Amino acid sequence: MKRNDPHLRRTMRCQRTSQNGFSYIALLIAIAIIGLVAASGLQVGAILSRRNAELELLAIGKEYRNALLSYAIASSAGQRQRPNSLAELLKDPRFPNPKRHLRKIYPDPLTGEESWGIIMSPDGSGIVGIFSKLDRKPIKIGNFDLEFAQFSGKTSYRDWVFALAQ
Repeated sequence: MKRNDPHLRRTMRCQRTSQNGFSYIALLIAIAIIGLVAASGLQVGAILSRRNAELELLAIGKEYRNALLSYAIASSAGQRQRPNSLAELLKDPRFPNPKRHLRKIYPDPLTGEESWGIIMSPDGSGIVGIFSKLDRKPIKIGNFDLEFAQFSGKTSYRDWVFALAQ
């Protein structure tokens, strides 16, 4: 065949067009696969972030519970044993020298806000516990440490109550 043969040129042009089409389809498939992998990676990242927030909630809740216990233990006869606000855990107003039961008001790691759900004692004499205000199903629903065993099977973060025994 000659190089200037019109039949040869048309055949080569068709081959290039079909190769370009195949490359385009392969590129589209590759982009779709990358998109699916990225989307699943984002979902896994969100779950890991929430699991870390749950662990932080358990640690912060324990700090609050320990602060409430410290406040009660520091109470002498005739003094109230429960704070009226979380701020009283930072600086106990019952003593002339600052007595601190908590280092700072920790934000709720699930909501990012410093406001917590507060549980008052039945007689209204002060705070006995806190909980997260997020009404969402927890990822962790079992295999808690013994101190948090009461959280097993709970259906909402609001049910994770960090409190002194009433």
